[in-house]
Amino acid sequence: MTARDRSVCAPKGFTAAGGACGIKAQDRDVAVIVSDRPASAAGVFTTNVVCGAPVEVSRERIANGSARAIVVNSGNANACTGSEGLANARRMAEYTGECLGLGGEDVLVASTGIIGRQLPMDTLLEGIAYATMSRSDLGGDDAALAIMTTDTKPKKTSRPIAMSTGEVTVGGICKGSGMIAPNLATMLAFITTDATVAPTLLSIMLRHAVEPTFNSVTIDGDTSTSDMVIILANGAADLPELAAGTDDANLFQSELTSVCDEMARMIADDGEGATTFVSVCATGAASMEDARLAARTVASSPLVKTAIFGNDPNWGRIACAVGYSGAKFAQSDLAIWLGDLQVFDSGMPTEFDLQRAENIIGEAVVEIRFDLGAGSAEAEMYTCDFSYDYVKINAEYTT
Repeated sequence: MTARDRSVCAPKGFTAAGGACGIKAQDRDVAVIVSDRPASAAGVFTTNVVCGAPVEVSRERIANGSARAIVVNSGNANACTGSEGLANARRMAEYTGECLGLGGEDVLVASTGIIGRQLPMDTLLEGIAYATMSRSDLGGDDAALAIMTTDTKPKKTSRPIAMSTGEVTVGGICKGSGMIAPNLATMLAFITTDATVAPTLLSIMLRHAVEPTFNSVTIDGDTSTSDMVIILANGAADLPELAAGTDDANLFQSELTSVCDEMARMIADDGEGATTFVSVCATGAASMEDARLAARTVASSPLVKTAIFGNDPNWGRIACAVGYSGAKFAQSDLAIWLGDLQVFDSGMPTEFDLQRAENIIGEAVVEIRFDLGAGSAEAEMYTCDFSYDYVKINAEYTT
């Protein structure tokens, strides 16, 4: 089994497992990820004011910069569940700690799924007990399966990093298919590394990695109640601690961002009902804020996304979305490309081959690019098309 297959278990000192406790019929729905030693911990969490109990618990516990384990259930978000839900989230962490011989404060907790239902704690605790007993350094695949909701496939990756003093590894699993919009963690993602990184630096690195990756994904414009990105760094590679500003730290930052980018693309590619992965790139903006605003608006536009599903090279919908985005530019400076085909220039449509444009939009991967002609800032967003199945999946989600 390759390091890539082992995902969160590819770094030294980590084990994982996924099991079933009955929240989702005939599917894995509980996962654990465990470090064999204390680990630095950092996380970013949904900015939705209506957030799940696990977000509250993990946000509180990660403040001390240390954790040993993560426990996750899918199928039930434990959101909008009041004091009982908060107590249940704490109990998940405490019981996981008991099973592992750890304190509950060493365990972070996450939940994803339907909002507003209490967790079935008796069966969930049984599932946690099974997962903790069955964990191994080959358990990353099962953990990736167990955190899925409407995902059609598990999302996982890992890679070695050749530092000046030796090799470290970063691995990750994530889930996300719908209720995805950028705003500091719009899905569940769990990252492990055997590098030695102090909590403060790890938190800075994670935030730098999340902004251009997970925070650049939108499926439907809905920022979830439950979502988070967590990283554990346990130092099991036994290399010197990374120091900010060094070549090794810069390399680690680059590779961590690349891992996050790979998983972010997986989420966009597996959007609910998606048939097309779409990259939206805004260039020539007056500021980074404007670039991200314009790219996000186009990527979130239902009219743009349905046009892509219909193989319709409708540049007018793109221009319209850019125009109401709030980014500063002059209409006469706007230019738009579908792939490498320019369809709009200086505020006017160009003469282009319609069949070629339709072929470009009909590909499995589509790039939309536009230049605002107002500066040098640029930003990229990842999204997907809107198909009939998106409506069907969400219309039937809780029935």
